[in-house]
Amino acid sequence: MSNIEEGKRWLNQGERDLGAAMVLMDKEFYESSCFHAQQASEKALKSLLFMKGHRTVVTHSNRELFREVKKLIPEFKDLNRASMELDKHYIPPRYPDAFPSGSPFEYYTREDADKCIKYAESILTEVKNFLPK
Repeated sequence: MSNIEEGKRWLNQGERDLGAAMVLMDKEFYESSCFHAQQASEKALKSLLFMKGHRTVVTHSNRELFREVKKLIPEFKDLNRASMELDKHYIPPRYPDAFPSGSPFEYYTREDADKCIKYAESILTEVKNFLPK
């Protein structure tokens, strides 16, 4: 499989994750919405790295992925803040012991989900600006 094809696979799944984040927010699963927004961004950034020649990408950190993209594409919009915010939602939304008491769903709000979706949308939009033609 070519790097372009692999990148497209990752981008397509990232777009699906963003759609899932939106559905989950509408159904008031805010913690899961935040996690899927993080996943959407991660997969979109990885897709661009694959399309730019990377054969493997071994991290789940949006911040690390963003930094790698910026090295390859200096004109990529500064979305460091968005990538760092999304990193906060990789583990805590999924594990009951991520918070001192209660469960993740008790800590996440619609505002959290909306913010994460907007961050993910901004990253996916910017990734699409640099896809090979």
